[in-house]
Amino acid sequence: MPNFFDLNVHAYPETDIPVDDMFRIAKRYGYAGIAITNHDDTEKGKEVIPPLISNFIFRGVEIRTKSVSELKRKIKLHYGEVSLLAVHGGAEEINEAALKDSRVDLLAHPCGEKGEGELSHVLVRYAAENGVAIDFNLNAIIQSRRSDRARILWKMRQNLKLVRKYKAPAILTSNAQSKYDLRAPREMIALASLFGMKKEEAEHALSAIPEGVLEKKWKKETEVEII
Repeated sequence: MPNFFDLNVHAYPETDIPVDDMFRIAKRYGYAGIAITNHDDTEKGKEVIPPLISNFIFRGVEIRTKSVSELKRKIKLHYGEVSLLAVHGGAEEINEAALKDSRVDLLAHPCGEKGEGELSHVLVRYAAENGVAIDFNLNAIIQSRRSDRARILWKMRQNLKLVRKYKAPAILTSNAQSKYDLRAPREMIALASLFGMKKEEAEHALSAIPEGVLEKKWKKETEVEII
């Protein structure tokens, strides 16, 4: 059985849910590990969660900004201090800056919260070249309604085609904000089928790819951009 990982989970102090609660639920669902990726503007969270609590819980950060210059400054600040460095995407200039920087591990919300943005061939090629994983946030499907859901599913289908074409790393995440947002791996795999991901692809995006992201499998020291 594969080792499954959810690399986009939010907990206290960004939310009201203690890390221990997320740990127990994820463990019960059969995950081998989760990453707590509170947004970087949740300052109190930095001292609550160490870089690695155990071989199950990893500390990450999700950088949120509207400025490329601020993004670069924040990447430099957090790089090497967390197990997972994610960027909250959506805007084209933020997506491009994140995907061109090999210090970034994950581009979360690549098309924004409601599918208002988009990825291009050029951007996904940057992801493949720099080993930056593209996030498919499945809670975006669950939490959306009608036209928003249709738009999100369409964008995910387009992103999946690009990921397949350029062999960019892609992962499935819950973006859980509460214990009710966490989904068992089998549910995640079923949800991924809604935008055309095959079962084998979905299992890979929940196991080998996120494990490789944590191990920096696609990173090379010579490719790391120092600003």
